[in-house]
Amino acid sequence: EWAVKMTPLFLEIEIMVRPLVIGFSSCLFPKDPKRPIFKNKSLLYLEESMAHWLLESDILAYMIPTVPDGFSLQRFMGTIDGLVLQGGTDVCPEGYGEKPIKPEWNGDKIRDAYEIELVRWAVQAGKPVLGICRGLQLINVAFGGKLFQDIAHQCSSAQVHRDWDLYESLHHPLHLAPEGRLSQLYGSNHRFQVNSIHHQAIKALAPDFTVEAWADDGIIEAISRVRSDSYILAVQWHPEFQSPNDGLLPPSPLLHDFLKAVRKKATTR
Repeated sequence: EWAVKMTPLFLEIEIMVRPLVIGFSSCLFPKDPKRPIFKNKSLLYLEESMAHWLLESDILAYMIPTVPDGFSLQRFMGTIDGLVLQGGTDVCPEGYGEKPIKPEWNGDKIRDAYEIELVRWAVQAGKPVLGICRGLQLINVAFGGKLFQDIAHQCSSAQVHRDWDLYESLHHPLHLAPEGRLSQLYGSNHRFQVNSIHHQAIKALAPDFTVEAWADDGIIEAISRVRSDSYILAVQWHPEFQSPNDGLLPPSPLLHDFLKAVRKKATTR
């Protein structure tokens, strides 16, 4: 009730001083009768490194749950200031008109539908969106692009992009598009390194998106669609697993650019 009585000036001040609320899409654990806890229950989770990465900037991390049939994820758009799509399981090939080449590449249709709805409502509400790893792939598919189901299987000349034993310790060079947004943040005259933990990648770029970075083998590593009414940026690596002192591409400029867009939209509501 008190908010209704506040003047527009006070409302503006409240938006300026409260922490930004960043919504995260949930990672999904399906039902598992053999799990020692929450037997045969579906679980949602937020990977800790991702939450800690944003909390360094005085952010309130909010994990957006899935909702029952008949409920709309639109209800969360008034609560959050920006949306982050986490990494995780494969995107289902049926979402871009293909059949899985192998059963293990079936992906997760339930999570795909949940995240595509989140992205749709976020963009419609003007909320900035940041995609990480699977998040890049999901965004590309959501806007009409296609994926390689498996880089090693479909791109014989590609370098190794995922080594399960090395995990985030696997690194490769990154080239930034000279006129891109990332080159404005980092400069395109440097040879950067990033971690690599993915076996799927963009095959056909979604319309209206721009390639921001690529690997030595030509695999797309970052994309964007930044314009006056929306901000969408997505990267294939995991910046939340990198630190300013590990010799890899520093994660802070990417995060600060996203949060700058979030603050701009929050203060103009």
